[in-house]
Amino acid sequence: MKPNLQEYWKKNLRLMVILLSIWALVSYIFGIALVNQLNAIHIGGFPLGFWFAQQGSIFTFVILIFVYVALMRKLDKKYGVEE
Repeated sequence: MKPNLQEYWKKNLRLMVILLSIWALVSYIFGIALVNQLNAIHIGGFPLGFWFAQQGSIFTFVILIFVYVALMRKLDKKYGVEE
């Protein structure tokens, strides 16, 4: 059975857009646009806005890489294109 590669690519692009949107939300919205509002909250002695700007976007990006790998393995298997 030949896999539907157009549908596979469409799902892959949708997944990338969702994950990159999450990263942009954390990096730009939480780390830059809402930094003053988030700085009113302190965690571990540091303002939350500072944490998002310095660490949150990096941690989120690394976690999203692992999520992408796991979901793509599942998608590859579903469409029979795994290596």
